[in-house]
Amino acid sequence: MAQLKVTQIRSSIATKPKHRGTLRALGLRGIGQSNVLPDRPEIQGMIARVPHLVKVEEVAE
Repeated sequence: MAQLKVTQIRSSIATKPKHRGTLRALGLRGIGQSNVLPDRPEIQGMIARVPHLVKVEEVAE
C-alpha cells in the first residue's frame, strides 16, 4: 500500500475549528511537523479539506 508524507506548512491559528480538527486527525501539531500515513480514501478526504495548510509527498516503500 502506498504511503503519503503529510507536512504542515502554514499555521492553523486563523483557521476554522474544523480545519484545526482535521490537522489534529492527520497527526499534525505545528508548522514543519510531518506524518506518514497510508494512502486511503479517508486520508485523501482529510487532505482535500486542508490543502492550503499542508504539503503532500508520496513515499516509496
